[in-house]
Amino acid sequence: MKRPRLWPQSLVGQIILLVALALFLAQAINFVLLLRERNRLQLTAQTAPAVFRIVDSLDNRTDRPDRRGDDRRRVRFADSAPSLRGVARPDIERRAADMFQDIGLVVHSIRAAEDSQLQPLRRWEQVRLRASGEQPQRHRARRLTMAAEYAPGKWAVTETRSGDKPPRMGGWLLWQTLILYVIVLAPLLWVGRRLARPLKQLTGSAQQFARTGAADPVDERGPGDVRELTMAFNAMRGRIVAMLDEKDRMLGAIGHDLRTPLASLRVRTESVEDEGERARMSETIEEMNRMLDDILSLARAGRSMEPVQKVDLFSLADAVVDDFIELGSPVDMIESGRVVGSLRPQLIRRALRNLIENAVVYGERAHVSVAQETGAVRIIVADDGPGIAEDRMEEMMEPFTRLEGSRNRETGGAGLGLALVRAIMAEHGGTLRLANRAEGGLEASLVLPIEGH
Repeated sequence: MKRPRLWPQSLVGQIILLVALALFLAQAINFVLLLRERNRLQLTAQTAPAVFRIVDSLDNRTDRPDRRGDDRRRVRFADSAPSLRGVARPDIERRAADMFQDIGLVVHSIRAAEDSQLQPLRRWEQVRLRASGEQPQRHRARRLTMAAEYAPGKWAVTETRSGDKPPRMGGWLLWQTLILYVIVLAPLLWVGRRLARPLKQLTGSAQQFARTGAADPVDERGPGDVRELTMAFNAMRGRIVAMLDEKDRMLGAIGHDLRTPLASLRVRTESVEDEGERARMSETIEEMNRMLDDILSLARAGRSMEPVQKVDLFSLADAVVDDFIELGSPVDMIESGRVVGSLRPQLIRRALRNLIENAVVYGERAHVSVAQETGAVRIIVADDGPGIAEDRMEEMMEPFTRLEGSRNRETGGAGLGLALVRAIMAEHGGTLRLANRAEGGLEASLVLPIEGH
């Protein structure tokens, strides 16, 4: 599954992004709830003055019909449904009905409408303007008109002033969100970095071990779980290094013990009088020596002691080709530019020799060239032979695998050449590629990464 480009690859980045998204979602839900509550409170604030005026007026009118105070000025009574000016407000009508019901006053019908009117100047404003000579600046204010049918055909009508502006909450919510992000994400970032450092060192050590077969122990630090993981890795690394060292010592002993009887056999062949038989015995001994070298080299792959050097790959390939030409092998080199890479030259020479030997044996002739690509260089060995079936190319790079079943060196040896080449390329971070040529034959390529390209 391909991840989005904006999705971070690190564990800490993913945790912080998920927490940030969760906080954003929580704040969005909080904003919606606050907005609904604000609208409800605002609606109540607009409705309550008119409702309380009508209730107070009806109470006073019932108890003291002769009263002529403020309630009569604030609320007027009509014997028919009044005509209200402005925009109808059904939301206020519903809220007023609920409030009348909560109070216990039975209301048959409610009407509400909202418009705007010029706000009259207060007395102290009039005095100030006369004293200063300024022109009065009157502004319009919203007005709510409510009519309640408290008895059949009997209406109480009142007018109240509505708020001009809704309560501010955007800026407050933004600051709250920023403070929440700082309080939550700052400690999380600190914990994440404390967790990431030992994990990064652990990853680097594991990658180094995979490339070279050796790595420095990782510092045991960080949270308890990470320290336990690091301790387990260091213990595993120590056991693997000890096993690999033991394997190398065992292979060295096996190589020494086998070469001793082979050298003894070579001496004894000199006493064979039949020259043809003596030559065949010598070839067999040489074949056993070469096979032993290949097996030991393949077993030691990934733990080479040869240092990495900067080498001109064209010059290296040209020197190997010259060696084959001096032996009379049909090999040619195609001219190319200078390409410098960091590698273990002896191992690359051995890999290239194996490919050229295969090309000469199976393809009659080897054509060697060096091609530079983006971030890599290819050393190509092409031949004029029959090639390899596509379904067998991966199989041919396995140890002891050959196109034909014999182990005769004249027809290809023991089948360790390509396996050894692939192991050498893996140690360099490169690959071995096999492909059939369109004009016939096989093309084997050593693909090596080149830094700085």
